[in-house]
Amino acid sequence: MAIRIAQDPHADEVLTNDSFALLAGMLLDQQFPMERAFAGPAKVLDRFGTLDPSAIADADPEAFADLCATPPAIHRYGRSMAGRLQALAKVVAEEYDGDASRIWTEARTGEALMARLRALPGFGEQKAKIFTALVAKQLGVKPAGWTTVVGDYGKKGYRSVADVVDADSLAKVRAFKQAAKAAARA
Repeated sequence: MAIRIAQDPHADEVLTNDSFALLAGMLLDQQFPMERAFAGPAKVLDRFGTLDPSAIADADPEAFADLCATPPAIHRYGRSMAGRLQALAKVVAEEYDGDASRIWTEARTGEALMARLRALPGFGEQKAKIFTALVAKQLGVKPAGWTTVVGDYGKKGYRSVADVVDADSLAKVRAFKQAAKAAARA
């Protein structure tokens, strides 16, 4: 299944074909429009030449931060997110032999997947739930009990990036998030 989160053919192709890109996009998805966050890995690939986690982890931090902050930056906090991206790459390189997909394909249960995701730099409880729902809904990876651990993110509807498959669903997710923020303020 082709991923269409970034709403850009090149960026979505990178997300579809590279498991580290998908994981990195999720890392970047905070305080930034989701489609632009998920386009970030394609920018890294285009500028750095690879998304190999070992190469990213071993890159000079200052040079890598410059690459990530160069307009258009990979995130509104490009330099800071470059460090987080290198920390994530280091874990993937060292604990999963550079294959990010092993995080979700080798998890036997939803709780095991959640534990693996929560252990990653930049991934808390909510991000882990959303990513678990994303790999289940968009990649078809559904470890036992995944719906229990993701709660509302596993339901049908338009709640998170896990539900984005085209421009229309992106608009519906954005509307859901805006309504949730308005309700929280009220």
